[in-house]
Amino acid sequence: MPGIQLSGLASGFDWKSVVSQLIAAERVPQTRLRQEQALGTQKSGVLDGLKTQLTDLQSAMKALAGDTDIFSDRTAKIGDSASTWAASAGSGTETGSYQVQVTQLATKAQRLGALDAGSALSATSDVSRLTLATLPIGTTIAAGDFTVNGARITVAVTDSLQDVLQQIATKTGGAVTASYDPSTDKVRLSGTGEIVLGSGNDTSNFLGALQLYNNGTNQVLPPKALGVVSISAAIANANLRTPVTGVDGSGNGSFTINGVSIAFNVNSDTVQTVMSRINSSSAGVTASFDRINDRFTLSNKSTGDVGVAVSEGAGGLVEAFGLKSTASLVRGKNAQFSVDGGPTLTSASNNLDATVHGIAGLSVTATSEATQTVNVASDTSGVRAKVEDFIKKYNAVQSAIAAQTKTTLGSDGKVTRATLAGNRDVTDIGVQLRGNVFSAVAGLTGTIQRLESIGIDFKTGSSELEIKDGGKLDSALRVSPAEVRKLFASKPGGVIQKLDDFITRTTGAGGSITTQTDTLAKQSRSLTEQIANMERRLVQQQSQLEQSFIQMEQAQSRIQSQLSALNNSFGGSHSS
Repeated sequence: MPGIQLSGLASGFDWKSVVSQLIAAERVPQTRLRQEQALGTQKSGVLDGLKTQLTDLQSAMKALAGDTDIFSDRTAKIGDSASTWAASAGSGTETGSYQVQVTQLATKAQRLGALDAGSALSATSDVSRLTLATLPIGTTIAAGDFTVNGARITVAVTDSLQDVLQQIATKTGGAVTASYDPSTDKVRLSGTGEIVLGSGNDTSNFLGALQLYNNGTNQVLPPKALGVVSISAAIANANLRTPVTGVDGSGNGSFTINGVSIAFNVNSDTVQTVMSRINSSSAGVTASFDRINDRFTLSNKSTGDVGVAVSEGAGGLVEAFGLKSTASLVRGKNAQFSVDGGPTLTSASNNLDATVHGIAGLSVTATSEATQTVNVASDTSGVRAKVEDFIKKYNAVQSAIAAQTKTTLGSDGKVTRATLAGNRDVTDIGVQLRGNVFSAVAGLTGTIQRLESIGIDFKTGSSELEIKDGGKLDSALRVSPAEVRKLFASKPGGVIQKLDDFITRTTGAGGSITTQTDTLAKQSRSLTEQIANMERRLVQQQSQLEQSFIQMEQAQSRIQSQLSALNNSFGGSHSS
């Protein structure tokens, strides 16, 4: 088959093995080039990793000297740990203690609707059509037993009110009679003697639901009318005492609260729907319904002595709710307080901020009329966390430099060199980093002029930093945050700027790391080209050697054929 070459068929000489060994020997320089290229790639990877760690260090530094001045962060705490008051302090709030005395809390204004907004249970004394389950009263009646003068009366929610009233008379043998008065909307109990209601084992709440309570006489009347508004029903069927007539032919109407218009339809909207519409509007009030007292209320969402204004035409829904002409306004109160024994100040809210007390950034939420001490201090936790992160990132760089440039001597006398051993540029990076963080910051006049001043120093025998005195650091952050900020962030010459400038020069265009990686990349490209050129020559050389041996084999084969022919011609008796 074409392309198949079997060496030594004619000569008996395995020339292919010889060719392979010759070419392998010629490839030794190429192998050295590949090893050199791999080492360069390894060095480039280490340098890229170091560059990344230096960039991480820059990020940690900028967190200490960024746009947000973390050295001005503050905490605010109430002196009495059991107090329900709360306090907060913004950036730059003046530190110190403030005594806040609240003599009056702010409250919300309310527009209280008239009592008994609901209509009577019945227009007549006949309540046979009203079942206990559907009575429009303040409390739902439960089935069970109740007691009148010792007689037990059993009721089901399907019973009519008339049935139960009749049972009272029957079960008590006429000693107690019960009737409904439509003019007062009350059930009256009349007895031949003192009426005694209820027992310890009653299971129905009928008596309580109808507001029938013992009074030591032979007459019992509820304290108020029974009928209430049904807020789950459509407005037209909600049992409102005052009918809503100020609507168009389709039942549409509207009213305003604090100038905000609220629309409704008496046929399709329930009372609850209208209340929810009020609450979600921009009127700034909350509408609620007291089922026990059968009364609507509008409460301002915000505190302070401000009004609640309503407006609508004649026959409107607000009037039917009892929130217009028959309503009463309970005015809200403004908070009254003082700071550090100063004059009495006023706030519409119980959240006392700079707009009312003048202390920039401080906010105090009072929940009681009391005197509390508010302590404002520097927030050292956030700054310290960033200082610790800076130290961590700085040490990561120094650790990487030490690990990648070291030369070690083993117990067997063997020397082991790290990837960047002998690289003076990389070693110099560690030296200059150390010098930049160790030196004092020029221009500082206070007691804090270098890292050692705030408890940060080098580990013994190392280029890495550590917090040697945590108390000293915390004290500096708490007492002298401005000086600590100058140490790190002052321009020119602060620790951060010195390091940042150096790292930018080192990792930027023309910097030592960039220059080295560029050089290594160029060398790698050159080696790739040399290896390729060498490979082309070797392939050509191998091909020439193989052709030469093939020609040798072919010549040998021809000689053997000629010899065989001569032997045959002479009878094969001569060996020549």
